[in-house]
Amino acid sequence: QVQLVESGGGLVQAGGSLRLSCAASGLTFSIYTMGWFRQAPGKEREFVTAASWRSRDNTYYSDSEKGRFTISRDNAKNTVTLEMNSLKPEDTAVYYCAATRSLYYSDWGRMDGWGKGTLVTVSS
Repeated sequence: QVQLVESGGGLVQAGGSLRLSCAASGLTFSIYTMGWFRQAPGKEREFVTAASWRSRDNTYYSDSEKGRFTISRDNAKNTVTLEMNSLKPEDTAVYYCAATRSLYYSDWGRMDGWGKGTLVTVSS
């Protein structure tokens, strides 16, 4: 059974940085695409970023996060990290780590497992 546990959320001022981590177990981590989604209050869950299992260089970002967020994975430690810089109040959300074998890495419905989420609050 896929188990994903996020950590690193918290309160940060606008312009600040946070690092989220996700520890994975119950899966062959190296063959899963790992991603992050987020859900802001009153809004639908949305795709943030993903790192393909195929290559360390195969990373994908939504347009609003490109250049500010960086995803990385460590297959030896079964972890995936999201570095978030230049945070904005609109980045406030619960951030979910997710894993998939599907090619549709940005489709929440295609995820094989996900964590309970970690709250990020960006104050203005």
